[in-house]
Amino acid sequence: MTVNDAVAKRISTLLREKDMSQYRLEQESGIQHGSMQCIMNGRNKTVTLSTVMMLAKGFQMSLTEFLDDDIFCSEDLEIEQ
Repeated sequence: MTVNDAVAKRISTLLREKDMSQYRLEQESGIQHGSMQCIMNGRNKTVTLSTVMMLAKGFQMSLTEFLDDDIFCSEDLEIEQ
Protein backbone atom coordinates (compact mmCIF):
# COMPACT_ATOMS: atom_id res chain seq x y z
CA MET A 1 0.00 0.00 0.00
CA THR A 2 1.31 3.45 -0.90
CA VAL A 3 1.25 6.50 1.37
CA ASN A 4 -1.48 7.96 -0.84
CA ASP A 5 -3.58 4.80 -0.35
CA ALA A 6 -3.09 5.06 3.41
CA VAL A 7 -4.14 8.73 3.42
CA ALA A 8 -7.23 7.92 1.34
CA LYS A 9 -8.20 5.11 3.72
CA ARG A 10 -7.65 7.37 6.72
CA ILE A 11 -9.87 10.02 5.13
CA SER A 12 -12.62 7.45 4.49
CA THR A 13 -12.44 6.20 8.07
CA LEU A 14 -12.59 9.70 9.55
CA LEU A 15 -15.46 10.72 7.27
CA ARG A 16 -17.46 7.75 8.57
CA GLU A 17 -16.46 8.31 12.22
CA LYS A 18 -17.32 12.00 12.09
CA ASP A 19 -20.44 11.50 9.93
CA MET A 20 -19.00 14.05 7.53
CA SER A 21 -19.37 14.36 3.77
CA GLN A 22 -16.42 14.63 1.43
CA TYR A 23 -17.85 17.94 0.24
CA ARG A 24 -17.81 19.34 3.78
CA LEU A 25 -14.22 18.16 4.24
CA GLU A 26 -13.26 19.93 1.01
CA GLN A 27 -14.89 23.13 2.29
CA GLU A 28 -13.33 22.90 5.76
CA SER A 29 -9.85 22.01 4.52
CA GLY A 30 -9.65 24.24 1.45
CA ILE A 31 -8.75 21.32 -0.79
CA GLN A 32 -10.22 21.57 -4.28
CA HIS A 33 -12.74 18.89 -5.30
CA GLY A 34 -10.54 17.67 -8.18
CA SER A 35 -7.54 17.27 -5.89
CA MET A 36 -9.62 15.37 -3.33
CA GLN A 37 -10.95 13.09 -6.07
CA CYS A 38 -7.37 12.34 -7.19
CA ILE A 39 -6.42 11.39 -3.62
CA MET A 40 -9.51 9.26 -3.06
CA ASN A 41 -9.30 7.51 -6.45
CA GLY A 42 -5.57 6.79 -6.20
CA ARG A 43 -4.62 9.01 -9.13
CA ASN A 44 -2.46 11.19 -6.89
CA LYS A 45 0.84 9.41 -6.29
CA THR A 46 2.47 11.96 -3.98
CA VAL A 47 0.40 13.42 -1.17
CA THR A 48 2.35 16.32 0.29
CA LEU A 49 2.73 17.20 3.94
CA SER A 50 0.89 20.45 3.24
CA THR A 51 -2.08 18.50 1.93
CA VAL A 52 -2.11 16.23 4.98
CA MET A 53 -1.98 19.31 7.21
CA MET A 54 -4.95 20.78 5.33
CA LEU A 55 -6.86 17.52 5.76
CA ALA A 56 -6.16 17.49 9.49
CA LYS A 57 -7.40 21.07 9.72
CA GLY A 58 -10.55 20.10 7.83
CA PHE A 59 -11.21 17.36 10.36
CA GLN A 60 -10.47 19.84 13.18
CA MET A 61 -7.63 17.76 14.50
CA SER A 62 -3.89 18.10 14.79
CA LEU A 63 -1.51 16.61 12.27
CA THR A 64 -0.39 14.17 14.95
CA GLU A 65 -3.97 13.03 15.52
CA PHE A 66 -4.51 12.50 11.80
CA LEU A 67 -1.35 10.40 11.51
CA ASP A 68 -2.00 8.49 14.75
CA ASP A 69 -3.36 5.39 13.06
CA ASP A 70 -1.96 1.91 12.59
CA ILE A 71 -2.31 2.28 8.82
CA PHE A 72 0.72 4.61 8.83
CA CYS A 73 2.78 2.16 10.92
CA SER A 74 2.29 -0.82 8.64
CA GLU A 75 5.44 -2.52 7.45
CA ASP A 76 3.69 -2.95 4.10
CA LEU A 77 3.55 0.82 3.59
CA GLU A 78 5.49 1.71 0.44
CA ILE A 79 7.37 4.98 0.60
CA GLU A 80 7.89 6.28 -2.90
CA GLN A 81 11.03 8.21 -3.71
